[in-house]
Amino acid sequence: MDAKLKEANSGMGGCPVMHGSMTETGNSNTSWWPKALNLDILHQHDTKSNPLGEDFDYREELKKLDVAALKEDLKALMTDSQEWWPADWGHYGGLMIRLSWHSAGSYRLADGRGGGGSGNIRFAPLNSWPDNVSLDKARRLLWPLKKKYGNAVSWADLILLAGTMAYESMGLKTFGFSFGREDIWHPEKDVYWGAEKEWLAPSDNRYEDVAKPDTMENPLAAVQMGLIYVNPEGVNGVSDPLKTAAQVRETFARMAMNDEETAALTVGGHTVGKAHGAGDPGTLSAEPEADDITSQGLGWVNPNQNGKAANAITSGIEGAWTTNPTVFDDGYLELLFGYEWELTKSPAGATQWQPVGIKEEHMPVDASDPSKRVMPMMTDADMAMKMDPAYRAICEKFMADPAYFRDTFARAWFKLTHRDLGPQVRYIGPDAPKEVLIWQDPVPAGEKNYDIGGLKSAIAASGLSVSELVSTAWDSARTYRGSDMRGGANGARIRLAPQKDWEGNEPARLAKVLSVLEPLATAFGASVADTIVLAGNVGIEMAADAAGYELSVPFEPGRGDATDEMTDAASFASLEPIHDGFRNWVKKDYVVSPEELLLDRAQLMGLTGPEMTVLLGGMRVLGTNHGGTKHGVFTDQEGALTNDFFVTLTDMAYTWKPTGKNTYDICDRKTGEKVYTATRADLVFGSNSILRAYAEVYAQDDSFDRFVNDFVAAWVKVMNADRFDIA
Repeated sequence: MDAKLKEANSGMGGCPVMHGSMTETGNSNTSWWPKALNLDILHQHDTKSNPLGEDFDYREELKKLDVAALKEDLKALMTDSQEWWPADWGHYGGLMIRLSWHSAGSYRLADGRGGGGSGNIRFAPLNSWPDNVSLDKARRLLWPLKKKYGNAVSWADLILLAGTMAYESMGLKTFGFSFGREDIWHPEKDVYWGAEKEWLAPSDNRYEDVAKPDTMENPLAAVQMGLIYVNPEGVNGVSDPLKTAAQVRETFARMAMNDEETAALTVGGHTVGKAHGAGDPGTLSAEPEADDITSQGLGWVNPNQNGKAANAITSGIEGAWTTNPTVFDDGYLELLFGYEWELTKSPAGATQWQPVGIKEEHMPVDASDPSKRVMPMMTDADMAMKMDPAYRAICEKFMADPAYFRDTFARAWFKLTHRDLGPQVRYIGPDAPKEVLIWQDPVPAGEKNYDIGGLKSAIAASGLSVSELVSTAWDSARTYRGSDMRGGANGARIRLAPQKDWEGNEPARLAKVLSVLEPLATAFGASVADTIVLAGNVGIEMAADAAGYELSVPFEPGRGDATDEMTDAASFASLEPIHDGFRNWVKKDYVVSPEELLLDRAQLMGLTGPEMTVLLGGMRVLGTNHGGTKHGVFTDQEGALTNDFFVTLTDMAYTWKPTGKNTYDICDRKTGEKVYTATRADLVFGSNSILRAYAEVYAQDDSFDRFVNDFVAAWVKVMNADRFDIA
């Protein structure tokens, strides 16, 4: 044997695994091509990563949960201080509230991503954000209860319930709690948290003008990388409560909160617990994802804590906000408005505020030593509640009516922890409130017993085209976001403001179609929502018939019609489409490419790669392009449900020539004659190796039946995405 070959086979040549290939340093063979479209976002929660298996049904498991026992165990946990992580004043309430808050508080309204609905705070990057220092300890304190109750309660539910029970244990009457959040099992690597490459980079990077908070980059809500909301020391760490107030207002609005809810959450959140900055943050070990293997998933290890809660270091700000930090009372507002405040520094060097001439009896006792009293503090965000005129007026109202404040806070806390759980029909458990709230996007129950066949016949005879029928149904349903279970066809909000006027919905065409469908809905006793979806099905059946294929698209009746009074028009503005690759439309040129926008929309709709592919190919030949453009309509049988899009796309008889930033000519290879036109959202299905593999399946001579059946299945999935009332 050759000596070199012998050495290699003996293992003496070195480790057989390429250095870094199993870590994030070398996490992808495709990193050679950084601009290649990455489809991982469509399959980021593949069932293969779920240790509970495909057949696990969390909602069924919840039926086994002894809710009363779990709540009592959580309340007992609050005062069961552990030596390895001692509780402030012997009460973990503040820590558990912060865990719940920071889990839920990553939610942003723009795309519905973030939030506490999946237990994502267990994984990077959230588990290692600078704003989440020590929350790894809170999760470990909850582990004995997760171990005890097992799969009957998810981490996502347990984390949010812990904060709610903390408030109850400290005297607040909460608004309620719903179970039903299913855990994910690996990091959401594809959620965009910002472009910064360092923690807490200056917030200027997120704004066109940092002095104008509404210029923050969408879909972001937090002001700096690694923060949940705003910098508590001020804009870029420079104290100015009025400037901070402006950032607070914009940030909380992007997290679905109005001024009153924002003030209530600030006051109620800081009524209990404390901030920790008793020493040098530089002494802490690395964050959980970066710490040594011996830390076993913990991070920010403090070598100087010495078993004392008062020695903990988290934000660097030090102190409690109130005199009685383990009691939900009116102390926050009494101190904030009862004293003048001046700037000072914490032991860790953070900027904070302290009261001038405070009485000793108003000072909280030390978190570890009840024999001494210490100075309370306020952050720049707290001072904003006093100095900003709008926030001040709200706080004065709270002071004048403490019962109103408690109710407002309880409702705001409930909204914070339930905003991404979806509509009320998804709520589970004995404490789920019955009151219907407008931010739950309520929809009344619809009629199921009407002449569906007769209505279909009337729609088919209405004179509306395949394109008009299918486009209207699609536009009604495409707003659905699996990120927070908002949008969708149920409710027929496409006929209400603001959706009826959205450019992406082609208001003139929409008005024409609705003028035909609404009278038919009334005549047959159906909801408009059902009629719109049924009309789309009829259009597909007509298109299949034109292709010589007999087809019946499955239909599930029972959608209801929402009213203007049931619609929070302001929050629905965030659902407006600014692009729709399925209808080959972008509102304007964006930094992000059309194919990336398509991918993002497909993921929000809950589509897989093959589903995205077959839907787009089918929509093209049905002639549903926005404005009637012919880009990507690779067929001579427009309006017939054929696989021509894929046949043409994969045919080597053509060449592809750019004619603009997002337009292309498809030319005959021999003659050079233009045959079709296309956009990037069309051609990516031929250029991307994974999408081309899907396209080739649907282009095969033996795949027409597969194409039609897969298209219909994906269509029905989109139409029923928001039907939480059906199995």
